[in-house]
Amino acid sequence: MLQVKGLSAGYGPIQVLRRITLHVSRGEIVALVGANGAGKSTLLRALSGLHRPWEGEILFDAEPIHRAPPDHIVRRGLVQVPEARQLFPNMTVRENVELGGYVHGRKHVEASLRKVFDLFPPLAARPGQKAGSLSGGEQQMLSIARALMARPRLLVLDEPSMGLAPLLVEEIYGTIEALHREGTTVLLVEQNAMGALAVAERAYVMESGRIVLSGDASELMEHDDVQRAYLGKEYRHKWER
Repeated sequence: MLQVKGLSAGYGPIQVLRRITLHVSRGEIVALVGANGAGKSTLLRALSGLHRPWEGEILFDAEPIHRAPPDHIVRRGLVQVPEARQLFPNMTVRENVELGGYVHGRKHVEASLRKVFDLFPPLAARPGQKAGSLSGGEQQMLSIARALMARPRLLVLDEPSMGLAPLLVEEIYGTIEALHREGTTVLLVEQNAMGALAVAERAYVMESGRIVLSGDASELMEHDDVQRAYLGKEYRHKWER
């Protein structure tokens, strides 16, 4: 479904991405993990059409999209849930959700709204509440709900656990797994390596603009370098199962 081939990118003279190659097949949950500054955000900006790469290509369903405008990419079905939610705090829950569907027209918005609210009962109970007054977990739900209105075939989640308490992280990851069971392909981008690896099937580890490890997520969870970098050698995380 998604293929990134030899992608390099940067800002001015500063190179950030160095020949990134990865893929996401239809029906997978794939994790991309890396510390702050690894280049994850630049890669996601390139995937969404917000940043032009220096070299390489991005294919979505075998169509090159690395020079396509963002609205074309969303209409194709590659939709991103941004880091830090980026909601409109003074707009209501319903208004924020509706905004996600306008790329497909008003008729689609009305048809999809009920389905999206069914997935998120806390949002359905308060459609008129201002987004800025929601809890952190509810705001993350709202950000995901807004993205689902665009009918994603590949849902890209950027740091969905950021700033959330552990119980809320479990709830958000449970939502991601539920969406996957319903047929949504997911690229999960996280600093929270062990949480992401616990729900993913395959994974890539990114450092300094490069992919340094890749493979089965459960195997990477046990990899010495991953445990040393993210947990400390003797730590066993509650996400392991």
